[in-house]
Amino acid sequence: MKKLFYLPFLFILGPCSTTEILQAVNDAMEDTAPALSESDVIAGLKEALVKGTSSGTQSASKLDGYFKNPRLKIPFPPKIQKVESKLRALGMNKLVDNFIVSLNRGAEKAATEAKPIFVDAVTSMTVKDAWGILRGADNAATDYLRRTTSTSLQAAFKPVIKTSLDAVDATKHFTKIITTYNKIPLIEKVNPNLEDYVTDKALIGLFLLIEDEERKIRTDPVARTTELLKKVFSQQ
Repeated sequence: MKKLFYLPFLFILGPCSTTEILQAVNDAMEDTAPALSESDVIAGLKEALVKGTSSGTQSASKLDGYFKNPRLKIPFPPKIQKVESKLRALGMNKLVDNFIVSLNRGAEKAATEAKPIFVDAVTSMTVKDAWGILRGADNAATDYLRRTTSTSLQAAFKPVIKTSLDAVDATKHFTKIITTYNKIPLIEKVNPNLEDYVTDKALIGLFLLIEDEERKIRTDPVARTTELLKKVFSQQ
């Protein structure tokens, strides 16, 4: 990533207090940029995280947010790829295609549940968290969210995914697919957990979008839409 230009000072001052580190950073920057206070850093990072998560969840939850995004699209479960191949070979393309669409619709519906969980994690950010993110890689904020929200997101997404899969007929398609496949002579029977698969893929895709937003804010001045974001991230 593009390291903050004062990063070497932070490593040298490793064991120092936050106040001492801030003073050293501000002394190093006084001739080139406005001083950053501890409150600036925390507020700026919180603002960036809220902006990134809001944009990411909005993009993921819209129609075709997953299905028409090649990076996010949820495919037929790889662990039972042989099922897709066999059914397509038997001319059941429409059944398989409808199922894949319904998987992605389920993920799009569930993505709406993510924003309040992310906001709670942002609100709980500590000074230590903030400095770790500011000193970290281009995806450090996303990694922070991944660490602090994954368990809650799994718990929130799973029932929504189940309801969504039922609502968009994914469960019905899946049951039909598995039943059809398992009736084929001499075939080893399969019965994978569809909800776990879609939940995991939905979260992976959501964090990809948030990571994209974080990189924009860190590297593209145009993406820094407030004075606070400009102040904090211009000093990288």
